[in-house]
Amino acid sequence: MNRQRLALLFTFFIGVLLLFFFWNQEDEVDFSSQVKPILNTHCISCHGGVKKNGDFSLLFEEEAFAPTKSGHPAIIPGDPNGSELIRRLTESDPELRMPYQGEPLSEDEIDILKKWIKQGAKWGKHWAYEPVKEPEISRKPKTAGLNSGEENYSSSIDFFIQEKLKSVGLTPSPEENSSRLIRRLAMDLTGLPPSDSLVRDFSSGKISYEQAVDQLLSADAYGEKWATWWLDLARYADTKGYERDVSRTFWPYRDYVIRSFNADKPFDQFTIEQLAGDLLPNPTQEQLTATAFHRNTMNNDEGGTEDEEFRVAAVLDRINTTYEVWQSTTMACVQCHSHPYDPIRHEEYYQSMAFFNNTRDEDTHDEEPKLRFYEEEDEKKISSIVYWVEKHEGKQAAQHRADFLKFLEPKYAAHLATNFQKAELIDTKWLGLQSGGSATYLKINTLGSDQLLLNYRSGLDGTQMKIRKDGPDGEIMAQFVLGKTQGDFVLSIPFKPIQESVDLYFEAKNPKASPQQNTSAIVWFAFVPTLKGQEYLGFATIKKNWEELLQWKGTKLPILIENPSYMRRTSYVFERGNWMIHGEEAPPQTPKELGNWQESWPKNRLGFAYWLTSPENPLTARTLVNRIWDQLFGRGLVSSLENMGTQADPPSHPELLDYLAWKTMNDYGWSMKSLIREIVNSSTYRQSSEISPEAYKLDPSNQWYSRGPRFRLSAEQVRDQALAVSGLLSSKMYGKPVMPPQPEGIWQTVYNGEFWVESEGEDRYRRGIYTFLKRTSPYPSFVSFDAGSREVCLGKRLVTNTPLQALVTLNDPVFLEAAKKLAEKEMKKSGNNPEKTIEGIYHSLLFQAISNSKKQAMLDLFNSAKSEFEANPEQREDFFPDASSDLAAMAVVANAMMNLDEFLTKP
Repeated sequence: MNRQRLALLFTFFIGVLLLFFFWNQEDEVDFSSQVKPILNTHCISCHGGVKKNGDFSLLFEEEAFAPTKSGHPAIIPGDPNGSELIRRLTESDPELRMPYQGEPLSEDEIDILKKWIKQGAKWGKHWAYEPVKEPEISRKPKTAGLNSGEENYSSSIDFFIQEKLKSVGLTPSPEENSSRLIRRLAMDLTGLPPSDSLVRDFSSGKISYEQAVDQLLSADAYGEKWATWWLDLARYADTKGYERDVSRTFWPYRDYVIRSFNADKPFDQFTIEQLAGDLLPNPTQEQLTATAFHRNTMNNDEGGTEDEEFRVAAVLDRINTTYEVWQSTTMACVQCHSHPYDPIRHEEYYQSMAFFNNTRDEDTHDEEPKLRFYEEEDEKKISSIVYWVEKHEGKQAAQHRADFLKFLEPKYAAHLATNFQKAELIDTKWLGLQSGGSATYLKINTLGSDQLLLNYRSGLDGTQMKIRKDGPDGEIMAQFVLGKTQGDFVLSIPFKPIQESVDLYFEAKNPKASPQQNTSAIVWFAFVPTLKGQEYLGFATIKKNWEELLQWKGTKLPILIENPSYMRRTSYVFERGNWMIHGEEAPPQTPKELGNWQESWPKNRLGFAYWLTSPENPLTARTLVNRIWDQLFGRGLVSSLENMGTQADPPSHPELLDYLAWKTMNDYGWSMKSLIREIVNSSTYRQSSEISPEAYKLDPSNQWYSRGPRFRLSAEQVRDQALAVSGLLSSKMYGKPVMPPQPEGIWQTVYNGEFWVESEGEDRYRRGIYTFLKRTSPYPSFVSFDAGSREVCLGKRLVTNTPLQALVTLNDPVFLEAAKKLAEKEMKKSGNNPEKTIEGIYHSLLFQAISNSKKQAMLDLFNSAKSEFEANPEQREDFFPDASSDLAAMAVVANAMMNLDEFLTKP
């Protein structure tokens, strides 16, 4: 009995202890979600990446726990009462209380910080910097196995969405009606309305929704639609930007993007090719073309500018763009100081810069290096040359010769000249030597070549030139005569071979030159040895092919090419971001917070691209998923698309974001089509976009996805849709940009003599992605509908609603022509019956029947316009030449209906 009592007492005592333990157990404070937001809001502006008042910083862990100016740390883990941080936050003296001259922290905020310190002040990582881990749900079956009680979710996406809806007191909307749903799907996947046959097949049940998805994903229009999204990120344009904003050839890159999307190129491969295609083994023409992604930076050829300044500006833009596009990280502010909110150090910016600082481009007027797009006949010439060189000089020499014919590198730009005597850089671009003039090029590696190639132009004959070693009294390495040219010309010049790096002294004489007249304009020079094997049959043909290809003038695309080792640049930290003030050397290295670096990766752009697409990188897959989700729903799972840092909006559905990121990398092999297919096949995407007043109160911005996506179509879609429904849209793909009709007086260029020349034939009606984009004067209707000028990377377009947009759709020549064509087509189908024509126009626009009230409003408009045109024939003739009053009036009706909100909005 005593033993039983003892046992009962012992059990009771243990129970009391356990109850006391759990009663007093505090929930662990999470640094990322609870502590970091408080520090960023109240403390980091004075104790972070920009300022470190009192030698105290809360940006990095080691700094937060280090001794401050007082000699003692401000945070003592485990001891909140002994921590100076807490004491200063709770001071009664306003001169001592922190934040200084700011609002005091709330009791709840101070309590969180106290608990955090008491629990050991664990310094956690921000959620987005944690590696993407396999979510629990991905290990379970995808249908019944996801059930929770009686629930049955059709997909994993719906599981995450509907669980959140239940937690906030919402229910999902029913599925959208078939005509609106198929239009939504087609506009999202192809940027165009669905074809009549697709609408019929889907509405009649001949094909399933999933089959319709696959049909649209396989359409060529898919690549055109999604490429437009990517070109915003790539800051693609058809002009250079800055003052003169002259035209440039970049359309082959645009075509590469379209083809990549249509081929469903894996996103990791797509990334690697664009950042470092030139560094892949034996890169193909396509892989070299891809590197134009980072040549989309603006190029300044205004006279008097410093080329190195704008070369550096382009490199900085490449860093900022890369981190925004692939990492959702605002890297630009780290140029001048450590990140104000995220744990990225000032020096890490320039360590990233070191990866991009060794490309051959130098902000030259010709934008070299450029990839040459040869025709088949020229390709045969190249093959014959490469075969010849490999036979007589070996494989390595043949590869060097082939590369030079592809992109004319390595070479030295004329603007590198120094020590001018009776010489100048013409318009800061080309070397001009007067008679008796000279200039020097420092530390030139001639590669032991016996030949120099000189690219120049001249209006004079008989200029005698000499190139000496080191200076005016140095050994003559080459002497030659320059003749008059028609434009730029590449001259082959015998050169005395030399192995070491030397200074080259250029001098020119020409008695025909008038005082202060330049004898020529030198553009660049390069060292390529003479062809060997002249004693063999066929040499003359090979030499002729080589000389013809040197003068080749076809399509050329600016690309990235890495510097050879002897041209390699050293990268430095810029003090306060000033490119002219170099601090310590910055070797290539990635930010420690954003994933580990593998030593097997090369320390160049290729290694950097491998790092970005590594499964250990925490941000690339999340960023891709978030951007694609935004394209389909009008907002990202993280609404701040450009930023997933500590100041970003928290994800609405963090588990869903990581589920899709994991699946994209591991199950889908980075397939974007597979990711899009999973999203659009979900019940979440297929919901009706109608909203009740109750749902609007709980979810006004559709943050919890309680209804289908409904937002205004993009600028290109608005125009393409108008052309498509009218039957005018051309299906022609690829090639040079076009200039469709636009209002007069828009394109007023400065200094470059270029004009907007309206395209003819079907080029007038091509999709918006092919429209010529001038940075300083973009296509006006696109600007009105929120498209950007593409001077910098654009992660998300603003969506506005202004009267100017209605003026565009009612008055722009493209929309008027589309309305006239649509009215003409539908009147012919209806046998000139106004009521049936209106019904047909509405159905052509929205694939559903028009309501009686709308039909009556359109009939009233038709009758009013008809009366006006009959009373004023000159107005009818001015509006629609040679049309009857009925047809002209119906064109007014069609124009009005093409301005309906439901036509300009995704259903």
